[in-house]
Amino acid sequence: MTARPLPERIDAAFALPVEALGDEARDAFDELIVALERGEVRAAVPGPDGWVVNGWVKKGILLGFRLGKVVETERAGPMAFLDKDTLPVRRLSLADAVRVPSGGTSIRSGTFLGRGVVVMPPAYVNVGAYVGEASLVDSHALVGSCAQVGRHVHLSAGAMLGGVLEPVGAMPVIVEDEVLVGGNCGIYEGTVVGRRAVLGAGVILTGGVTVYDLPRKTSYRRSAGRPLRIPEGAVVVPGSRRLDDPFAERHGLAVAAPLIVKYRDEKTEASVALEDALR
Repeated sequence: MTARPLPERIDAAFALPVEALGDEARDAFDELIVALERGEVRAAVPGPDGWVVNGWVKKGILLGFRLGKVVETERAGPMAFLDKDTLPVRRLSLADAVRVPSGGTSIRSGTFLGRGVVVMPPAYVNVGAYVGEASLVDSHALVGSCAQVGRHVHLSAGAMLGGVLEPVGAMPVIVEDEVLVGGNCGIYEGTVVGRRAVLGAGVILTGGVTVYDLPRKTSYRRSAGRPLRIPEGAVVVPGSRRLDDPFAERHGLAVAAPLIVKYRDEKTEASVALEDALR
């Protein structure tokens, strides 16, 4: 008898109550973790009409939390580290062709790191994340659960990519190829940052913000069923928007509003484009 495809086995196990989960569910989860680490499956994939969420992958990751038991995973002197036995720290070897210097970085099992990736300490890469080849995750940066990071991406120090596990159909954070994410940026709630975009230090992108595009005289925000998407090559800096309210006007109040101030062309380096935009 031919074994059922992995997505079917994950869906079936996810529908069971915790007390009914057994070896078959654990086998399916373990197979998923291996496939994630090899890059054979992803929480979201690019399609002809945009990114498509693989909800069954998220179900499988959530299944691992339900299956797992909290155990002591490591000990360093008096400090004990406790986590679910289903989601230990990922073990890397020279064959993975990545660089992870010592100093407090943690990379959970079920993550994909492409060849040439560098993760500077301390940083955290969570389960289901995908980091494409030759990308840099700088110190104090977070790649949240199921976040998808493309090739040749630079996540500067303190950059935060939020994790999106539930609901299972929700878009994770997407950062496409050759994006520069400046220091202390925050990208949350399934935001998609288009290829070769540049985010200046301190830019915050969430489902609740409106991004104003000065060159194109338009704006972008999340709508029903569609994430906030930053266009390809956009150079985004922190800005503000005056509140149209008598009390706010009287007190000079404004809210944060990321601004697209220019667009990169294929010949412009990200650092040059950002410096020119800020001058």
